[in-house]
Amino acid sequence: MENNYYLSKKRLLTLLVAAIFLFFGIFLRLAYIQVVWGKQLQQKASNQWQRDLPIKAYRGDILDTNGSLLATTETSYGLYARPQSVVDADVCAQTLANILQKDYQKLHDKLTTRGVSEVTLATTITVEQAEQIRECNLQGVYIASKGVRSYVYGDFLSQVLGFVSSDGVGQTGIESYYNKYLQGIDGKLLTETDLVGQELKDGSMNYISAVNGLSVTLTIDATIQAIVENVLQLAMHQQNPQGARCIVLDVTTGEVLAMASKPSVDLNNLPRDDLETLMKYSKNTLLTDIYEPGSTFKVLTAAACLEEYVKGNPNAFSATHVFGNSAGTRIIDGSKIKCWTKHANGKHSNQTLADALNNSCNPIFTDIALSLGKDVMYDYLNKFGYGKPTGIDFQGEQGGLLVSQTAVTRGDLARIGFGQTIAVTPLQLCMATSAAVNGGLLMQPYLVKEISDPTTGQVVQRFYPTVVNRAVSEQTSATIAKMLEGVVKNGGGKNAYIEGYQVGGKTGTAQKFVNGALAQGKYVSSFVGFFPASSPKYLCLFIVDEPQGQSYGSIVAAPYAGLIFREIINYKQIEPLE
Repeated sequence: MENNYYLSKKRLLTLLVAAIFLFFGIFLRLAYIQVVWGKQLQQKASNQWQRDLPIKAYRGDILDTNGSLLATTETSYGLYARPQSVVDADVCAQTLANILQKDYQKLHDKLTTRGVSEVTLATTITVEQAEQIRECNLQGVYIASKGVRSYVYGDFLSQVLGFVSSDGVGQTGIESYYNKYLQGIDGKLLTETDLVGQELKDGSMNYISAVNGLSVTLTIDATIQAIVENVLQLAMHQQNPQGARCIVLDVTTGEVLAMASKPSVDLNNLPRDDLETLMKYSKNTLLTDIYEPGSTFKVLTAAACLEEYVKGNPNAFSATHVFGNSAGTRIIDGSKIKCWTKHANGKHSNQTLADALNNSCNPIFTDIALSLGKDVMYDYLNKFGYGKPTGIDFQGEQGGLLVSQTAVTRGDLARIGFGQTIAVTPLQLCMATSAAVNGGLLMQPYLVKEISDPTTGQVVQRFYPTVVNRAVSEQTSATIAKMLEGVVKNGGGKNAYIEGYQVGGKTGTAQKFVNGALAQGKYVSSFVGFFPASSPKYLCLFIVDEPQGQSYGSIVAAPYAGLIFREIINYKQIEPLE
């Protein structure tokens, strides 16, 4: 009897423990369903007895630095239907076919589709069509307003603004980079339905309003941008090149004031059915494409030379040093490096560094680079931002192309000294030149000034100038700026000269590479300039790709930069300094 008692007690205890584990397992399962699956199951339940009408948020505006509208969202209408709620598909289809001038059968097929809660009858209808459809009171058919992206000036700032997809999501440019601020949050209208999806006559209705996107204000000045685009178009007409590009920026802050390339695209009429053309002309090549800068790069070599002299480097040269070698060539590791001119009658003999910049004498900049050595030259390449992206607020920026410091030869270094064997983006060249003349500071460029809430006017985020590093001293920078003013007064940049405004700059002409080899007769002509040289503010880089006829940057590019400077002077009403 005693054994039976203990056996029964043991079984009871086992049963109790099993029951506890069972209930504990059920409790954990319920907790898991409630906590982890709760929202998902609630959504499924809601979908069974509710239908939601989407309310699209309006995409935020894009403005220029002065508040002028560049991109906005206009109201359009879309037509939709819930097949389960359509009472008479025949009448409904015929009515809509008459109003929309669409095929009756296609509309009828959509209205009688089974297994879907909603169908799209027309992505865009006119205001008049919307009013007619509302008057017909077709059950199961509804109209929803939506925003359609509109660009105020069409083919204007197109590579910077970018564009959106058909459903309003940023694809390129500012539209893409700042999409999370511009897109807003969609709302919805919830209505109760029965088991088959038909709306209940006395059912409740819940409205969740959309939150429209924020406004993005650019650093771009629309007036300066218009000046640049007009001058680019003039260059396209007069030089008949493959393309022309230009950047204007504030050297003291890094703000991009204008940025454009030609040819471009009309943002209101994009060739979406021709992706090759779309991507070719909508790409911002000023950030994404690289090229050999040629003589415009000599600004860095000159700055490095002067800065090292100030530091006491015995291999550097002073501003007053006279380079006596009058030969127009150098033989480096068995390879001949030539100047752009034949040096007839000793034209380039006994030059100072300022003379070498004026005459754009390749051999002297070869001598400087080799004298400083690769370690020093690469240190300055890094300080001036070459070989890495500038950090601008834009997708797809490239970092340029440098020969590895460990692999660079004397021949490579010699050519780097005058802007060959190195590939840069136009924006990199702009920022490096700015650092050479603005007091020595390498700035980070930026395109957006602030992001704000259009309903309250409150600034959500503001962007400020950012110093990346010091490239050279103020003393060296002032000397370089003065030398480059001489280039425009007396040297190759004289076609950009403006009486009384201390314009400085440097021209460049570089032969193009095609399929890894130099292409005969194909050049990139450029000019990078700034003013006023005594206290630089505005900088302009103008590039002409494969001009027909003359190819020298002094003839092909400098006059257009000078024209842009003149227009900025008129616009800003800047008084002469001299």
